[in-house]
Amino acid sequence: MSSPEKRRAIPNDLSVGEMARRAGVAVSTLHYYEAEGLIESWRTPANHRRYDRRELRRVAVIRVAQTLGIPLAEVKTVLARVPRGGAVRKSDWTAASALWRAEIDERMAMLERLRGQLDHCIGCGCLSLESCPLYNSGDALAKNGPGPRRWHGDAVETGS
Repeated sequence: MSSPEKRRAIPNDLSVGEMARRAGVAVSTLHYYEAEGLIESWRTPANHRRYDRRELRRVAVIRVAQTLGIPLAEVKTVLARVPRGGAVRKSDWTAASALWRAEIDERMAMLERLRGQLDHCIGCGCLSLESCPLYNSGDALAKNGPGPRRWHGDAVETGS
């Protein structure tokens, strides 16, 4: 019963509905990704949109990147380095992902700082600027730019 001729062949292409279902996104999301140049489809003679099954991997990368807050423009840059229309090798994905490696490391470090300091800030109840690890005396970190400078890894210079 499990002979090659009796096995159901899996087609290499998917309709837009099948692609959306398999990728776990709305059809409109696929249309948006395509309009942004992140994925590709083609049209049948009956004008039905079809996707190569390999586009599922691209959608998965896009979704994870969006969850991590990586802008679609950066996702597009990475995906542009991954070949289309043939087998994608591990080395292709490794080379493409190298663009994100430093940024992901930086984000992980910032999340660790946030986790370590936010618990203290919210839960301590110290109400003391002298013992607060986040206190920015004299707004010394303003020279480093706007936003949460300590969580970006900036330190206060002492001895001014």
